[in-house]
Amino acid sequence: MQTFTREEKLKHLFSLPVIVASLGYFVDIYDLLLFGIVRVPSLKDLGLNPDTSGTLIMNFQMTGLLIGGILWGILGDKKGRLSVLFGSIIVYSLANIACGFLPHYPFADKTMTYALLRFIAGIGLAGELGAGITLVAESLPKQLRAIGTSIVAGFGLFGAVVANLTVELSGDWTTAYFIGGGLGLLLLFLRVGVVESGIYKDIKHSESVSKGNFLSFFTNWNRFVRYIKCIFIGLPTWFCIGILAVMANQFAPDLGINSITPGKAIMWAYVGISIGDFASGFISHALHSRKKAILYMMLFTILGVVLMLYSGKMTENMYYFYCVWLGLGTGYWAMFVTVASEQFGTNIRSTATTTVPNMVRGILPLMLIGFDFFKVNQGVITSATIIGIMAFGLGIYATVTIRETHNSDLDFTE
Repeated sequence: MQTFTREEKLKHLFSLPVIVASLGYFVDIYDLLLFGIVRVPSLKDLGLNPDTSGTLIMNFQMTGLLIGGILWGILGDKKGRLSVLFGSIIVYSLANIACGFLPHYPFADKTMTYALLRFIAGIGLAGELGAGITLVAESLPKQLRAIGTSIVAGFGLFGAVVANLTVELSGDWTTAYFIGGGLGLLLLFLRVGVVESGIYKDIKHSESVSKGNFLSFFTNWNRFVRYIKCIFIGLPTWFCIGILAVMANQFAPDLGINSITPGKAIMWAYVGISIGDFASGFISHALHSRKKAILYMMLFTILGVVLMLYSGKMTENMYYFYCVWLGLGTGYWAMFVTVASEQFGTNIRSTATTTVPNMVRGILPLMLIGFDFFKVNQGVITSATIIGIMAFGLGIYATVTIRETHNSDLDFTE
């Protein structure tokens, strides 16, 4: 097995593709979570109902993520990883700048205008992570792949923390949108120097290889099972974020807390996720296994969920502490996306890596529907437990049974 000196490792891990992908994901997460953070103040300023209008707008954004994941994934395999890195950031940066001008639009239906802008932003946001992870995975030596992708996700997820701090420090939600869009456009200049993946260039002009065929995941049983298992592995991450953090205020009465601020719960969860993502690559590297790293982090998360929901009365700060705990555990997000990238051939790798995390995000509305359904008669604690058992059950099953890809070669096609 090839070995590297310390200097060679640092040169690979801090190469331009890793740096640019990290910064891109940072801006992506900033913009992805910004609406959730400014939902209440922005909708109140526009004279809209934060609950009814907010749900509609969020659904539009999630729909954009689903559609964009497929579009950018296919484009990444047909036209190259760089086409997505450039195209996606232009789309969501301009959409976020447009959101900053919402108070000045002459349109009477501000709800639909806001929803359409978040839909466009969602389409753009869907491409960043998949293209970045694919490019880094194909550019780095296989021995350093896990650490490289964990750097991308670990640094990128701090965008959520910065988004919340930006809103608090600026005191104006429109300014936060302008900053997010401006950061994205500035990042375009850095991307000029990035070169295309060498593995992809080998098949780019080959007419005998079918590239970016999304339907191919559903026409072969073995490939379909791999694809579904990749999605299942990610479900616990968005259960923790989408229900236990975003809906944190709903748990306050049952836990004896006067109030919980969802924005702070999200921020502290992402502090944990950022650290967890940095750690996940090193854990995988040390264990020589993607599967073991993900499984151990899932089990650690389950312990945190149980303590959060069943420790009885607690303080607001204790709830935020458990949000950090869950974030640390679900910090296997980078590893989960890396596994999705490694499971499939070069000709559909971008499609898989881009669509899988967005499919997981797209399942969140289903989890929320189930959560709302069960809590009517069972209460929020039991309802969250039921959804959590399903999410973690599927996640553990998929992790245990999926193919190990540590140190695997990526120079192959489906």
